[in-house]
Amino acid sequence: MGIVIEDPDSVAAVNNILHEYADSVIGRMGLPHRQRNLGIISVVLDAPQDEISALSGKIGRLDGVSCKTLYSK
Repeated sequence: MGIVIEDPDSVAAVNNILHEYADSVIGRMGLPHRQRNLGIISVVLDAPQDEISALSGKIGRLDGVSCKTLYSK
């Protein structure tokens, strides 16, 4: 899952949602892009597709946050 945070006020909400799904998170890497004032987070999950979709939906509904998910076969 790739997450781009354009609104710094949404960072805490993203972290809280990811914490709710902590049991499914294999790894997470966050990178600041200071020149563009963005936060970029890559998250690797091991969970059923419906759980990942629920997580993606919650994050994607936040103001100033974009989320894209890629599934393996």
